[in-house]
Amino acid sequence: MKRFLTIVLSVFIIAAGFIVLRFGSALSQEGNPVPILVSISKLEFTNSNFEQFSESDKKLRFVSKNSGEFRYDVVKEFMKEKGWDYKDQIGSGLIFENDKQTIIVETRQFSRHYFLWDIPNHGLS
Repeated sequence: MKRFLTIVLSVFIIAAGFIVLRFGSALSQEGNPVPILVSISKLEFTNSNFEQFSESDKKLRFVSKNSGEFRYDVVKEFMKEKGWDYKDQIGSGLIFENDKQTIIVETRQFSRHYFLWDIPNHGLS
């Protein structure tokens, strides 16, 4: 029984160490990191390009892998499927138009391997 507890505790410490090393200071930048980490684990174990981790009255929040130069292609494709056309990028904001409406999808780096993006709720209705 003691050996089992030692093994479980060791696995837990190694997993916690891996999470801290992989994400470092990113863990505290967005408040509660648990929903983001759960979504990242889904990304790692599925073929999905993005995972939604939060929804509020104002915005939907997603996480995607950082694929370098083409990292925003997943956002552009998602918005295209929702009927929005990509127009421009200003800083970390991606501008989309649909008929006469314009919305900005905000993006930000979460860690070296992942980035977060927020879509205003009115953009998907």
